[in-house]
Amino acid sequence: MQRRIFGITGWKNSGKTTLTERLVAEFRRRGKTVATVKHAHHDFDIDHEGTDSYRHRAAGAAEVAIVSGRRWALMHELDGAAEPTLDEVIARLAPCDIILVEGYKRNDHRKIEVRRLEARETRPLASTIPNVVAIAADHPIVGGHLPSFSLDDVASIADFIAASTGLG
Repeated sequence: MQRRIFGITGWKNSGKTTLTERLVAEFRRRGKTVATVKHAHHDFDIDHEGTDSYRHRAAGAAEVAIVSGRRWALMHELDGAAEPTLDEVIARLAPCDIILVEGYKRNDHRKIEVRRLEARETRPLASTIPNVVAIAADHPIVGGHLPSFSLDDVASIADFIAASTGLG
């Protein structure tokens, strides 16, 4: 099965997470199922000291599944192994209409670059990373060759993503 994958990329504090969140809500409003993959450049934890699942991992469990009537999560300890590739992570996701990928700048999936004047870094990425096919910004983009959108025009951005992935 062909997976529809589209990325949201940009510098730290450019608004990637906010745009991703708004796109998820827009696609859900349109009746689509959405999965997301977020790349973290730092150590992270989804449970904390004192929880049962944390205690299981601290005891040495390689994987811990935590399950309730509302959701479930699977934590896998790498224990020195290489970080899984984006393709390996995507292969573990349940079927859905579209997968939005936040981060993973250097991967070859199509992506939109998010630009904000208040971001920590403002250098354009489009010419230096693969497959940036559009720009969403909080300021006018002058002289660019890529389609550009207002960062707040989520419906038009979703339309563009749907068209470019064949979501329809």
